[in-house]
Amino acid sequence: MRFLEVIGSWINRHFSNEEAIYLVVFCVVIFVLLFTLGGVLAPVLTGLVIAFLLVGLVERLKAFKVPELAAVSIAFVLFLSVMVALLVILVPLLVRQTQALVAALPNIVERLQEASRQLLEAFPDMVTPEQTASWMESAAGQVGSASTTALELVVGGVPSLVGLLIYVVLVPISVFFFLKDRHQLKEFFGSLLPERRPVLTAVGIEMNAQLANYVRGKFIEILIVGSATFITLSFLGLNYAALLGVLVGLSVLIPFVGAAVVTVPVLIVGIIQFGWSAELTYVMIAYGVIQALDGNVLVPLLFSEAVDLHPITIIVAVLAFGGLWGVWGVFFAIPLATLVKAIYNAWPDESLAEASATHLD
Repeated sequence: MRFLEVIGSWINRHFSNEEAIYLVVFCVVIFVLLFTLGGVLAPVLTGLVIAFLLVGLVERLKAFKVPELAAVSIAFVLFLSVMVALLVILVPLLVRQTQALVAALPNIVERLQEASRQLLEAFPDMVTPEQTASWMESAAGQVGSASTTALELVVGGVPSLVGLLIYVVLVPISVFFFLKDRHQLKEFFGSLLPERRPVLTAVGIEMNAQLANYVRGKFIEILIVGSATFITLSFLGLNYAALLGVLVGLSVLIPFVGAAVVTVPVLIVGIIQFGWSAELTYVMIAYGVIQALDGNVLVPLLFSEAVDLHPITIIVAVLAFGGLWGVWGVFFAIPLATLVKAIYNAWPDESLAEASATHLD
């Protein structure tokens, strides 16, 4: 009986307020919806993210006395122009470099063997022939697996083209209507909530600021880091600079781990092309400078509203939400963790319930 009393007291303390029920229902509905229909709704969710990214531009245009519909149209045309430029310029370049990489896969093991022999000759006391043979056997298996995966991707390209067409059609439509009807959508969802909602309002304001800062900052960071890597590696003459630039740009989505993981392909391509030479040193120094500038200059500049989360919390959030929702989970891991923290800090307790009751009386 004592145990039941403790449970009852806990429920009374934390769920006696109406807003607590709304918070629970809202979180459960969103979780179930994303977990079950996240893949199907991906084009609409993509449109929502891009619309959220463009809202700032619309509001700035309105500040210059531009009418609402004209501001939405300008932002939408800008988005379409960027998307067309990516499809016309970046995608063909990535396809060409991917095809070149697939064609070069059979020769990669041979080049890695040569690089290993050079390393063995340079450091005979640190690297043994047995270690070199083990590395080469593992590399051969990985290359074979990569070749099979590349072939499967080529053979299964038709379904992916259909999916791409769905994105090309649905994402722009979603972006336009999310921008155009954002006020009506806010009013509709607000009508589903109670009139008095101080906790929900506080959480909403905090999350709106955090999401605005995070989404815009991440897109700008991906663009700057990816472009800087592509330009730098192209200047240094490294092969597959566009592919590596995209990888390095996307690596900023995964805090702490992304930069370390993407170092491996940059190093391998450098070893295969340049061997253990001064050119490889220049490539890795340039890559290290880009990562250092990103972490110490770009991130503090872009993310003006610091996310007060412990590094372990961020890593756990990336692993947990990434495991649940894939790429989107990784992208929104930090805002979602911030949302959990905001809800925890603002969760209505017994004192708030009593205060609300006193006010109503």
